[in-house]
Amino acid sequence: MEIELDAATFKTRFTTFVNEWKASRTTPEWGESDALCIVVGGKDEDVLYQRGTTLHTWLLGYEFPDMMILVLADKVVFHCSAKKLGLLEPVVRKAGIPFELIKRTKDEAANAEALQQLITLLAGSNGGKKIGGFQKDRSKGKLVDQWLAAVKASGQELENTDISHGVAQVLASKDDAELKTIKAAAKLSSMILKRHFVEEMMDMVEEGKRVKHSAIAQGIENLLEDEKARKKHKLPSDFPYELTDWCYPPIIQSGGKYDLKAGAESNSEALHEGTVLASLGIRYKSYCSNIGRTYLMNPDKTKEKNYTFLLELQDHMLMSIKSGAVCSDVYNVAVSYISQKRPDLLPHFVKNCGWSMGIQFRESTFILSPKHSAKLKAGMVVSITVGFQNLTNPAATDPRSQTYALAITDTYVVTDDTPLLLTDVEKGLEEISFEYDEEAPEEEVKAEKRAEKENSRPTRNSASTEVMDRSARRGLREGNVQAKAENEAKRNEHQRLLHQKMHEEGVRRYQSGGNQGSGEAVEVFKKFASYKSEAQLPRGVQNMQIFVDARSESIILPIYGQAVPFHVSTLKNVSKSEEQDLVYLRFNFVTPGVTKKEMSQPFEDPSATFIRALTFKSSDVSRFVDVFKQINDLKKDTQKRDAERKEKADLVEQDQLQEVRGRRPLRLPEVYTRPLVDKRFPGDLELHTNGMRYQSQLKTGQKIDILFSNIRHVFFQPCDKELIVIMHFHLKNPIMIGKKKTKDVQFYRDVTDAGYDETGGRSRRRVNYGDEDELAMEQEERRRRAGLNKEFRSFAEKVQEASGVNVEMPFRDLSFHGVHSRQLVLIQPTTECLVHLTDVPFLVVSLEDVLLVHFERVVFGLKNFDMVLIFKDYTRPVIHINTINSKDLDNCKEWLDSVDIPFSEGPANLSWPVIMKTVASDPVDFFEMGGWNFLQPASDDEESEEEVSEFEMSGSDMNPSESEDSDEFSGGENPSEDEYSGDSEDEESGEDWDELERKAAKSDSMKGEHPNGKRRSGRDDDDDDRRPSKKRK
Repeated sequence: MEIELDAATFKTRFTTFVNEWKASRTTPEWGESDALCIVVGGKDEDVLYQRGTTLHTWLLGYEFPDMMILVLADKVVFHCSAKKLGLLEPVVRKAGIPFELIKRTKDEAANAEALQQLITLLAGSNGGKKIGGFQKDRSKGKLVDQWLAAVKASGQELENTDISHGVAQVLASKDDAELKTIKAAAKLSSMILKRHFVEEMMDMVEEGKRVKHSAIAQGIENLLEDEKARKKHKLPSDFPYELTDWCYPPIIQSGGKYDLKAGAESNSEALHEGTVLASLGIRYKSYCSNIGRTYLMNPDKTKEKNYTFLLELQDHMLMSIKSGAVCSDVYNVAVSYISQKRPDLLPHFVKNCGWSMGIQFRESTFILSPKHSAKLKAGMVVSITVGFQNLTNPAATDPRSQTYALAITDTYVVTDDTPLLLTDVEKGLEEISFEYDEEAPEEEVKAEKRAEKENSRPTRNSASTEVMDRSARRGLREGNVQAKAENEAKRNEHQRLLHQKMHEEGVRRYQSGGNQGSGEAVEVFKKFASYKSEAQLPRGVQNMQIFVDARSESIILPIYGQAVPFHVSTLKNVSKSEEQDLVYLRFNFVTPGVTKKEMSQPFEDPSATFIRALTFKSSDVSRFVDVFKQINDLKKDTQKRDAERKEKADLVEQDQLQEVRGRRPLRLPEVYTRPLVDKRFPGDLELHTNGMRYQSQLKTGQKIDILFSNIRHVFFQPCDKELIVIMHFHLKNPIMIGKKKTKDVQFYRDVTDAGYDETGGRSRRRVNYGDEDELAMEQEERRRRAGLNKEFRSFAEKVQEASGVNVEMPFRDLSFHGVHSRQLVLIQPTTECLVHLTDVPFLVVSLEDVLLVHFERVVFGLKNFDMVLIFKDYTRPVIHINTINSKDLDNCKEWLDSVDIPFSEGPANLSWPVIMKTVASDPVDFFEMGGWNFLQPASDDEESEEEVSEFEMSGSDMNPSESEDSDEFSGGENPSEDEYSGDSEDEESGEDWDELERKAAKSDSMKGEHPNGKRRSGRDDDDDDRRPSKKRK
């Protein structure tokens, strides 16, 4: 690897280092030194942290073994090999500081002479009595030995002093580049702890594996070299792991033996399911990080209380960590807080609360303990540890659980205010404690379920029960006309009050200024800037040809010798035509004021002059064909992108799913999903802490996360009289499944399985199949249906407990058939909704969103009617359910009345888009004109007039079969006017009563003259009776 030194960084840092020494060299921190001599020997893999190599790394970015640096009063001297000097010389020269390079060679005599020269230079710097260096460094190597021998032989009285504290002050505050490196190291440490250790620990505990602490630590340590393991635990693949190392071997402790010191080691005992302590630190580009967490398995109340206090202690202590704070004061703040709140824990508190970090993992100058008086500086990186050790739990039956420790370690950046956290891993009690519940006795489980069922009451449950009771009673009083009339009178009175309340609320809502205006999204003019300047035009426009620039989404047209760009959004369409040997391209642009659609387009200045069309011709047919294709492709791509952007406009960013830890999540296996994730292949639905996850069995990457906070309704539809059993989720905000946006996600399982022999194959051996086989198959199907219902119902109850959302079941007794989305489906009410869940597209209407229900085509003699659902949000389109059997009208009214939803009815289909647009444009005027009362039945006088017209002869009355058939297949079309009004022409062309009586008498005489003395068949009677109808025009 080629070594490149950063001259700018070296200049900045070396100048700071030298200036700080010159300004404070007479202080104890700098050992009152007259000169500095930094000696670094050969590379020693066993010694990770040396202050001399730390200084090298900080100044140069690399460690230079076998090198001496002398900092004198007037210059800096470097003594090393010729190769190293070749790297140093250009960097030092650019720094602009006085320097001298003394080469070290293979000639021992020359080396001895060079060392003697260095001793002379030291003796001449500021008197040369005290030479500063790193006395605690244990450098070894040939250079070190020769230097010590040379100093001893020189006879110079040079006193060695320690400058560790002075250098630590210089290196304490980190610049932006250093902080960026440490943040990367801290992030990787956090990911390894969270994604590797926690998952591995949970698997070991769940599966009962006995793995040694040292083996777990070794597995973590191998991550930096094991690419397969990193990929398994989803660690970033693009991180430069070749530049990473461990600050120390990872420490895993459990089973009653804990050591909270920095030099602790993982022992060879197996992991114990009690209190587990884990700490690790990544060293990236020589800069360190540190993190540690405590994980509790089945903690008791005392342990939870102690850990909660530990979190409070850390928060309290962090308030005192800021620039200018004394290290001992920070520790004393923690001790004082413990003494006030929990004095019983004070003897168990750690001896120090952390230290400063950087290239050195543990900087002894800045240790948060009672004995250190150094002050913290802004920009310092500190490792903060709070913990209690040797805590006892006498109530524990397991001897290894009777002694435990608690500790939390994080890496922070010191600021002028609150320190900045770099190791963001969950540490709350809920995140680090894991419960392993034992199975409760069956009697207790049943009792709890009964209690839960009694206590959990859906909002509209009583109303729905009332509807079912009314439906049951209605059958018993079928012939009691008086009771039915009384019930209808009560319902009408209740509906009158509901309509009155709805009108008053609307008047109060809009007259007070709420939600006035159209409520529709106003289109805003969007400026399209193809190019900011002429210089950005592509080179191809110089040829004065039509040029399609897909990158800028523009079409450049030559007009009078100028290249004029047009954004593709301004292009309406382009047409191509051929005439003899010429090809014509006509460009039609979007302009205002021509058609209704174009009038709706927003323009910045509609009164400006616009180009409607441009036509170009050419004899180069192939080029124009290619240009025509390029333009259409560009327009398609642009429209597709705009459609996708519009589709995703109302998507809301969801929180992350918090997976269950400490146990396997509750699962609903082998279910299919709608909409499809990819192919129709089963997967598992898992119940987690704050939501659910569907994981496909085909591909691990195919999953659907549904958060409890985003669930509005949950439905469970059993497989009674159905082919599938369903669990359906209606969401508050849509989510993306594949490339589709949806607010409804359904999980189901088929009742029958083609590959499943429901009779066990025993009866298949018989030659003749009879009732025995059919009974066995029926019994097996009933058993299978009951098992599916029980499994899905149980999972639905667990979802209700975890999410707090009531699980609703459709009431099949109140269901009715209707046409929704052009197909006849079964519509079923629930406690809160009106749903259809069996087929796609689904229908889920929340009753709290419904303002009013209007029944259309409610006319005596018609077999069907339509239902229109009007929402409180006037901008929301109404929902039509058409061709409902007229026998279900009374049931629908009864159900709507029971859930306090007003309804109205009318004889004709209305133009609802026009109505809703009118209402939304000016709701104040709408309610002043009577509001929704125009849907109510007419007054008594108007009713009497309508009754007369209803008895007038009309085409529908005279040929009822034809009108009924057309109604059944109309699908909600507006009926003709002839269906509801009389026809004056029929009255004029029809025969009067005298003529009819004369023909009837003639018919009777003809019947009496039959030769056999028998009456003729009813054919003549029928023909005569129908004769007035046949004469209609």
